[in-house]
Amino acid sequence: MSASIDRVNPPALPDAGKVGYAQISIAHPGPLAFVSGQVAWRPDGAAAPGSLAEQTAIVVMNLQGALDALQASTDDIVQMRIYMTDLRPETQEIAMAELMRFLDGAQPSLTGIGVAALAGPDLQIEVEMVVQVAA
Repeated sequence: MSASIDRVNPPALPDAGKVGYAQISIAHPGPLAFVSGQVAWRPDGAAAPGSLAEQTAIVVMNLQGALDALQASTDDIVQMRIYMTDLRPETQEIAMAELMRFLDGAQPSLTGIGVAALAGPDLQIEVEMVVQVAA
């Protein structure tokens, strides 16, 4: 585990802790790793599946691979940004269910962003992370 991260949900902001993230993450001194956006591309070059749930599962596998390479855990994620081509309550629910399982109680600061397109025409979701790593 790296240096500590304080999670804060001040009373002046909506209580994000109820839904699994923090409004503010304070990373104490220590190196930060900026993980490029991960999409539903696999190391073997297989095409992205058609469903958002399947794509999100592959994204989560890629995120875990990045954490493993950093010798970090989900508790070390300071911030996540989620980009979706069809950001609606229904699609957000599908993606967030898988991402919350991945986070397993960790509560990084989180932002969801609707975009017109991602790096490939079939891609529906991309997630990037800022991770605090051991010095």
